[in-house]
Amino acid sequence: MLFHPRIFDSFKGYNRTLLIKDVLAGITVGIVALPLAMAFAIASGLKPETGIFTAIVAGGLISLLGGSRVQIGGPAGAFIVIVYGIVEHYGVANLLVATAMSGVFLLLMGIFRLGTLVRFIPVAVIIGFTNGIAVLIGLSQIKDFFGLSIDKMPAEFFQAIQALYQAADTVNPTALAIACGSLAIIIVWKLIQRHLGWFSHLPGTVVAMVAATIITSLLNLPIDTIGTRFGGIPSSLPHLEWLPISWSTAQFMIAPALTLALLGAIESLLCARIADGLIHDRHESNQELMAQGIANIVSPFFGGMPATGTIARTVTNIESGGTTPLAGIVHSLTLLLVILFAAPLAKNIPLASLAAILMYVAWNMGEWKKFVDLKQFRLPYRLTILSVFILTVVLDLTVAVQVGLLSAFITFIYRISSLSRCEPADPNLFPELNQHRGQIDAYRIYGAIFFGAVKLLEKIEENLPSRTLILDLKNVIYIDTSGMETLAELTHLCKIRNITLIICGLDHQPYEMAQRSAYLESIKPDCLYPDLSSGIAAAIAN
Repeated sequence: MLFHPRIFDSFKGYNRTLLIKDVLAGITVGIVALPLAMAFAIASGLKPETGIFTAIVAGGLISLLGGSRVQIGGPAGAFIVIVYGIVEHYGVANLLVATAMSGVFLLLMGIFRLGTLVRFIPVAVIIGFTNGIAVLIGLSQIKDFFGLSIDKMPAEFFQAIQALYQAADTVNPTALAIACGSLAIIIVWKLIQRHLGWFSHLPGTVVAMVAATIITSLLNLPIDTIGTRFGGIPSSLPHLEWLPISWSTAQFMIAPALTLALLGAIESLLCARIADGLIHDRHESNQELMAQGIANIVSPFFGGMPATGTIARTVTNIESGGTTPLAGIVHSLTLLLVILFAAPLAKNIPLASLAAILMYVAWNMGEWKKFVDLKQFRLPYRLTILSVFILTVVLDLTVAVQVGLLSAFITFIYRISSLSRCEPADPNLFPELNQHRGQIDAYRIYGAIFFGAVKLLEKIEENLPSRTLILDLKNVIYIDTSGMETLAELTHLCKIRNITLIICGLDHQPYEMAQRSAYLESIKPDCLYPDLSSGIAAAIAN
């Protein structure tokens, strides 16, 4: 079935116990999502309510329509760098347009069953840009972490470094103390949960945010808060607004929208695969992409930013006992209730505390051990990871992914072509060839005959026998159009020189390719033999 959300299959054998678990898990995830949603939005150059509205609208739709039972959707740290750049260069209105366009792309990816193709992106590319994004997130939070006096952080790496350097003497000791204290609370709380098992369902990020907010309010500390910078959070429902879409602006947003769609697809499907391993289930990738697409189409009309599957909140959902998409829906409703009844309390949340939370998220987001273990990998793998990482940090994520994919594809082609080989038939196995040396030559070809390995056949052309050429293709697993054309050229050259060409072991995909390319029609039927032994016997008999 083309469109079949997992929620339809999630309530078989459902009971009150599972309902309670889902509701409690949803409330827990909603509490976890609150500081993260605000922090991601602020770091992206948006108002804090943008992140909450995204978690409510997009998060609810992803759970309702998705292809995973437990995945939680919403704003993600991976989008911060891209969203900030779009806001910086094109404005918030065009970000909403780009988000909706990325949703269309994601929806089409799901409709055309492209979910499995995302898995073909090499791990080296994913690690490189994930670590690069983590560095950029950490860099973007230095301003609020240290309380620096910078009006607006530039989107470009070198300009950001310059702005931080010029403002290095404006450190706010109070903001730095709140940030360090928040970070310490998160780390210590995590250690308590891990080693003592206390407060397992209460996230350290929430504890740190609440503690920092209480201290800031009681002591009236001179630091930036959500209230001083953004005027607080509105205590009302997100309302529908039509997007100012026009072709003159939309055409410039195609590239950013494609970047958002690609990153969203990668993030959501990676998250779903991690969730599968934890609950021993299997998600439907194309349904998940369609749900992500619909969520990103709808979310901008309510002032939302791009959304995708989120690993931290999904794992929290699973660890809290969530078993069906109902938990994700409850998570959205929890955030909605927070907006309606507790929004005024958010005005005293210090931005230094949110910066510390994002620093912690960025550190856990990166796979830093992979950099330590680089020496055990081959040089091409190392170059791919490092090039994608450096380009993500210094230039642009789109360029980094393009270069990384190109590098990975070239490396793959080289490796596959090096595995393909052509060897003369062993005279010890076929002693009759010794009596006809120079007249009858037999070769065995292994691997794939594709555009990167056609040189195997071209080398045979340089040393053709005088009477019969035998090619054993039994161990050829794949042949492409370039390989087929090279084989046809070799056949034509043999005809010109009046040399008999015998093909042995042509089977499966190579045989189908020979049929489709009309190669079989260009040779005589008695030139095909099932194995090398019969081919050599026929050549000697003739």
